[in-house]
Amino acid sequence: MSVNFRIPESALTVVYNQLGQVLVMQRNDDPEFWQSVTGTLELNEKPNETALREVLEETGIDISKSGYRLIDCQKVNTYEIRDKWKHRYPPNTVFNTEHVFAVEVANDQAVYLTEHSAYFWLDKTTAMKKVWSDTNREAIALYVPDVKG
Repeated sequence: MSVNFRIPESALTVVYNQLGQVLVMQRNDDPEFWQSVTGTLELNEKPNETALREVLEETGIDISKSGYRLIDCQKVNTYEIRDKWKHRYPPNTVFNTEHVFAVEVANDQAVYLTEHSAYFWLDKTTAMKKVWSDTNREAIALYVPDVKG
């Protein structure tokens, strides 16, 4: 029996609309854990390819077909993997490397959840308070434009 471990490298993609509202989603396995789109790189996959794939898989938003532009924020985070998730990675793997992306979508963009229980479009400040991880909070702070209005 072979065990397929995850690669300790992921893409975090902050999805926001023209009103500056941020998409946050509730994890199925932890109702207190709200997040932006995130996912593990697959074998031989580049981080931007992971971001495009994960946004499509988790939200139904096809960035390329919709004419949206995936922004590579040129930001890489390293964080300690939560204890409850370490079994998913090779033995003795402690840290994950996270590549940060952002994408602006239309205000009326539909979302179709496949891996989450619920979602909200929240203003930037509220989204920053809602998300669980510090790196997610920082990405929203840095890469979602402030909207006057």
